[in-house]
Amino acid sequence: MTIADVAARAEVSPITVSRALREPARVSEPLRRRIDAAVRALNYVPDQHARALASARTNVVGVLVPSLTNTVFADVLRGIHDRAGKTDLQVQFANTRYSPLEEERLIRLFLSQSPAALIVVGIDQTQAGAKLLRAAELPVVQIMELGPEPFDMMVGFSQFGAGRAMTEHLLGAGYRRIAFLAARLDPRSNRRMAGYRAVMAEAGLADDSLMVQTKAPSSVQVGCELLREIMARRPDIDAVFCNNDDIALGALFECQRLGIAVPEHLGVAGFNDFEMSAAAEPPITSVATERYAMGVTAMDMIAKSIIGEPPEHKVVDLGFHLCPRASTRPSRAEAAARPRKPARPKVAKETR
Repeated sequence: MTIADVAARAEVSPITVSRALREPARVSEPLRRRIDAAVRALNYVPDQHARALASARTNVVGVLVPSLTNTVFADVLRGIHDRAGKTDLQVQFANTRYSPLEEERLIRLFLSQSPAALIVVGIDQTQAGAKLLRAAELPVVQIMELGPEPFDMMVGFSQFGAGRAMTEHLLGAGYRRIAFLAARLDPRSNRRMAGYRAVMAEAGLADDSLMVQTKAPSSVQVGCELLREIMARRPDIDAVFCNNDDIALGALFECQRLGIAVPEHLGVAGFNDFEMSAAAEPPITSVATERYAMGVTAMDMIAKSIIGEPPEHKVVDLGFHLCPRASTRPSRAEAAARPRKPARPKVAKETR
């Protein structure tokens, strides 16, 4: 019998079992009773050598993200760092550069250094990386997405659902020939695109010629180039849904350069709701995600798990919300909700 067997029977994480056996005072009494019952039922005998090695675990939380400069991940890292500052945990960041193989290498590297916990982005680890994380006897939090089988804990939102919501919003505003502009094509972007495709198919408007993609890193300049490309291919489009706000800002700039009126002739929508989106002219319609809260929540889940008080909910959906702005026409629901200006009373002309 292994510590993982005891954890499965007690319905706790292996790290909680390990902590209960090493330092019972750090685990709540109800958890200790469950773990003790599982130990007796399975006749588990702790390996003293393994326990000695486990006791050498550091107070470092390893955080693996695809980019250290992308604003999306910078916001998450800020949340992680701020919450860690209220504990004795230290945070060590690593950049996977959007490479699953590099992520796998870094998972191995971190685990060899006996971290207190790990935070990884997404649900698309390699088979070997996933196996390592499932077997790790420490708290693991996957962030930025939701999936059916978390390794341990998970906090994020539905990328697919967010892609659906924006596309439905554009259809509700009367747009029909909605193009999708995408760069980088990482798994999260692809799931947003899948949400777009699903809604367009349901509306009977699916058309692959409306999609322009590039594997190049996302940037404002790439947004300009993608807008030019789709206009050359499909000059009849009436809206573009961009997979992030960098692309959307570039598309808006290119519309202004080409003399295309936004939103009168072309609606422009983005994703992530960066500060620049609201500051643009016209302000860009986008999807806001709780990135900072994601980092805070992930670190909070880890801090509680380490002291033997794992969160009640192992999967936390922080959701998203649409930010309709002037770069797209208002939807029918938005138009109906707008207060109407009172009609000016008619003044009878004075007769002489």
